[in-house]
Amino acid sequence: MLKIYNTLAREKQTFTPIVAGKASMYVCGMTVYDYCHLGHARVMVVFDMVSRWLRASGLEVTYVRNITDIDDKIIKRANENNETIAQLTQRFIDAMDEDSAKLGVLRPDIEPRATSFVGGMLNMIAVLIEKGFAYAAANGDVYYSVNNFEGYGKLSGKSLEDLRAGERVEVDTFKKDPMDFVLWKAAKPDEPSWESPWGKGRPGWHIECSAMSAHYFGAHFDIHGGGQDLQFPHHENEIAQSEAFNGAAVHSKASHSHDGKPCQMVNYWMHNGFVRVDDEKMSKSLGNFFTIRTVLEKYDAEVVRFFILRAHYRSPLNYSDQHLDDAKVALTRLYTALRGHDVGEPTIDWQHPQAARFKDAMNDDFNTPEALAVLFDLANEVNKTKLAETARLLKSLASVLGLLQRNSDDFLQGEVTETLDVDGLIQARLTAKQSKNFAEADAIRKQLAEAGIVLEDTPQGTTWRRA
Repeated sequence: MLKIYNTLAREKQTFTPIVAGKASMYVCGMTVYDYCHLGHARVMVVFDMVSRWLRASGLEVTYVRNITDIDDKIIKRANENNETIAQLTQRFIDAMDEDSAKLGVLRPDIEPRATSFVGGMLNMIAVLIEKGFAYAAANGDVYYSVNNFEGYGKLSGKSLEDLRAGERVEVDTFKKDPMDFVLWKAAKPDEPSWESPWGKGRPGWHIECSAMSAHYFGAHFDIHGGGQDLQFPHHENEIAQSEAFNGAAVHSKASHSHDGKPCQMVNYWMHNGFVRVDDEKMSKSLGNFFTIRTVLEKYDAEVVRFFILRAHYRSPLNYSDQHLDDAKVALTRLYTALRGHDVGEPTIDWQHPQAARFKDAMNDDFNTPEALAVLFDLANEVNKTKLAETARLLKSLASVLGLLQRNSDDFLQGEVTETLDVDGLIQARLTAKQSKNFAEADAIRKQLAEAGIVLEDTPQGTTWRRA
């Protein structure tokens, strides 16, 4: 039985879908003004893993991950590049799709873009004003009034007083309270804008996800995910908007639907941990900011996916060359165990002790480190027994995590330079050994080793892999 750590409840809870046999999941996606970085890679891989396991558990999953294609940073970058916002965002959406595909991330079922849902946002804002949860300010902006939502702070676990204490003091603000947040921004010169009852403008960031999730899932759905950095204020604000929109008017100081039942937006809130670089927070100011593309210039994409899954999704993920090198060695061990086995299509007997152990690990809040430990135990069995059925189980379980789906030689050998005839040199070494010219054979092995080629002599012949 699957248990998920629910950030809202601060405990693991048994997953009970709203609709039996189905699971609805909304994940906050990328703001597309630049190439995706390692933090984005973790979100992509983590929730791809979650959706894969939900499906492997027999659930019909609807996975929605949005794209923010209107934002201050997008406008600024487009102006700097002297290109349209549409040109900029499409270019980086295409790049995001390329990066995620390399990481073995399956496309979400639905990828809505914020600019396609402005109408829904306007409707939501109008209802929030009507119910007393929002107000139009003199500067043309519309703000959400956090004082009027009784449950504000429940996701972050902080009271409004605590949150105000840490809030930056603003001067000449049009807000009624420093914690109030913008729902609609008044138009500025040379910025895109839409018509609204409050004048031309564009939506604030937080309202986007409330409108898009409501469009696809209604007032109540199963799982909402994203990075830990979104827990506050973004997800806190989503709750305030959505539950107020679907609940009663402000005078009751209660968030209830018209039938009197509590109006809860999401049953399970999931947040993946931060990515750190050499034990420091990743940031451009520290010079330790890496895009996915930069990392993939040096490391195989499956190694990066393996590295991400090797840590529990809620734990901090510490990036370093040493950790990626270790991940490469570990993944090589798994592929080496599969070498020479034609295992066919994935099939899993969940009654098998190792499969049952894998299932228990994944059902324990997606415990991928323990699930990967099962794969290594199976690899050891394959190396000892050479049994094809054990190799098949290894590859089949790995497929649930999006791993080990390539031909072993394709991974182990990788790309080699066109000028290096590896097979020819292996044959030349064999000939030298047969002629008892061991010095020549050793020289060929050394030549290959210097080129990053490791030879492995077996009773069936010599195979090779990249170091």
